[in-house]
Formats: sequence, structure tokens, C-alpha cells
Amino acid sequence: MKEQGWKGLWAGNGINLLRIVPTQAIELCTFESTKRFLTSVQNHWEKNGCPQVQIVGWTLDLPVSWISPVAISGAVAGVAGTLSCYPLEVLKDRFTVHPGVYHSISHALSKISQEEGPGALYAGLAPTIIGMIPYSTSYYFVYESTKRAYCRSCNKKSLDRVEALLIGAFGGLTSSALSFPLEVARKRLMVGMLEGRRPTNMINIIRTIIEEEGLKGLYRGWSASCLKVMPASGLSWMFYEAWKDFLLIEGSHI
Repeated sequence: MKEQGWKGLWAGNGINLLRIVPTQAIELCTFESTKRFLTSVQNHWEKNGCPQVQIVGWTLDLPVSWISPVAISGAVAGVAGTLSCYPLEVLKDRFTVHPGVYHSISHALSKISQEEGPGALYAGLAPTIIGMIPYSTSYYFVYESTKRAYCRSCNKKSLDRVEALLIGAFGGLTSSALSFPLEVARKRLMVGMLEGRRPTNMINIIRTIIEEEGLKGLYRGWSASCLKVMPASGLSWMFYEAWKDFLLIEGSHI
């Protein structure tokens, strides 16, 4: 605030809004589609027999009951959303770390492409995917599992808006707690790259953090992150469930 004033707290927020809308849409669409597909495949295998693999004359059954369509769908959704909108994530980091360097989104795209090449828009993609998979997997799995257990215990078919808000916030809290060390390592890696330091890898960064700051260093800033993650997650699920119910009701009247 001393250097940029109140506006500094919202540095990069415009590009973040442009990123989050398509990312969330792609994630939720991918999640629902993949979950329905995997559930139908799993039901088919359980009804007609699980798949078999022959190895040197031996026939092995591959059990599918332990596979969670929700967990797999969550991972696929996170990867799909990240891949489709990752250049916007890079631009958000650039606007945040180097405010004032780029005058607009079009200027940033032109400047980065000319000076660093189009590949710079996907810089740091690998560590981002590595951090996204456990977050997205746990995020969707915790929400769907908690929702299913709660509805079963209360003998309900669906959640009301407040329940979706609270369970969504709980899902965001849990997934953030599980994956936050990877997010800390990713951010330090990205900042180092943007500041021109020699890139390392996430394992070395995590090792350095533990050596210099202890295990607490892996969760530095987690409480502040929860202030953003929990309401964002809760509101996302609340509005998603509300719109899904509305569209299903409207569709039944057509």
C-alpha cells in the first residue's frame, strides 16, 4: 500500500476475472461430463464383469470398485481448466509482480511474444499442473463426498443454498490444506523466473523452505489464502447448484 496505494491490493485483478470465468466453466463442464462417463463405465463393468488382462498365459481381473469417478473427474477437470486458460494465469502473475510494465492485456501479449516468444505464455506450466492435480482432485472429491453423506444422513435429495455454501467452503479449506505446500513452491518458482533468477525445481524449493523456515514455511500465508479460498469456493458451489437446479427445472418444462 505504501508503494501502490489501495489499488495495489487489486493489481492483476482485471486479468484474473477474465481468467477465472472460462476456467471455472471449463472445469465444471469437464467434471460433470467425465464423472457421468466414468460412472456409466464403472456400472457397466460391475454388471458385466470387470476388465481382464492376460500376461504370459495368466488372466488377471482388474477390479474397478475402488476407482472413484469423482476423484478422477476432479483431476481431469483441473488439468483441462489450467491448460485452456494458462496464458491468462501467466499474464496475471506478470501484472502482479511487475505492475506498470504492461499498459494493457494486448500490450502484454505483444511484448511477451516479441521479446520472449509465444512459449513464454506457458512458462511454469509443469509445476502448475503438478500443484493443480492434488488440489482439484481433493476439491471435487471432498465436496461431492460430503454432499452425498450429508444428504443421505438427512434423507435429502439435494442441498439448499446455505448448505451448498458451507460444504463448498469446507471443500475449499480441505483441498487448500492438502495442496498448499505445492502452491507455495510454485509461486516462489514463478517469482524467481519473473525476476530473472536461474530456475530450479519444486523439490529443491520445498527442501530449501524446510531447511530455512521449517515445516511452517510450507504453510506461510495459508491463513490469508483461506480467507479467499473458502468464500470463493462456497459461493462457486452455491451458485453452481442453484443454476443447475434452475436449468433442470426449466428443461423439464420444455
